[in-house]
Amino acid sequence: KDLSPMLTSDAIAERICEILPFNEWKDEHLVITGGEPLLGWQRAYPDLLRHPKMRGLKEITFETNGTQELQKSFRDFLIAWQQPPLGSPKTNEVTFSVSAKLSCSGEARHEAIRPDIVCSYEEVGYTYLKFVVATEEDAEEAIETADIYRAEGFTGPVYLMPVGGVESVYALNNRRVAELAMKNGLRYSDRLQVPLFKNEWGT
Repeated sequence: KDLSPMLTSDAIAERICEILPFNEWKDEHLVITGGEPLLGWQRAYPDLLRHPKMRGLKEITFETNGTQELQKSFRDFLIAWQQPPLGSPKTNEVTFSVSAKLSCSGEARHEAIRPDIVCSYEEVGYTYLKFVVATEEDAEEAIETADIYRAEGFTGPVYLMPVGGVESVYALNNRRVAELAMKNGLRYSDRLQVPLFKNEWGT
């Protein structure tokens, strides 16, 4: 998001490689976040991902709110990107980390909850739902919402994540959210950067 409005794909690929530990792709995982990374950028990604400096990349995650349909050309590109040469094992993987917005976000529910779109992501790559919760009411809504996705055919895992970009807020509810996840048969997603780095930029 910071680089794409002003730099070419060549320059973005160069900048990414500059910050990799070995200045080239080895075992690193590219996470594309936002804003909403599937809104308005889909035609640009293939050009970047085809760049010679991106050739060693094996894992991509799109952190999305799950409301943006995949354009056919981009969908076809992602499927092809994951196909290994004949007789070779699969190495490339695409993940969709879907943070569907609950009512506490202020988003209109009919716009925020789109199980049809999220189910279409599952046809392309590994997909999971993640709900950010602060209260027991949020968790109850998350569970009810997950059931709506399940009814539409969603098969991926569902995570609860505690709210809190700073340690003081995060520490108030992380254990409670973990207990709610266990109680309801869901997975728990930590915010590891908060206790380790206090959510500092660049960590």
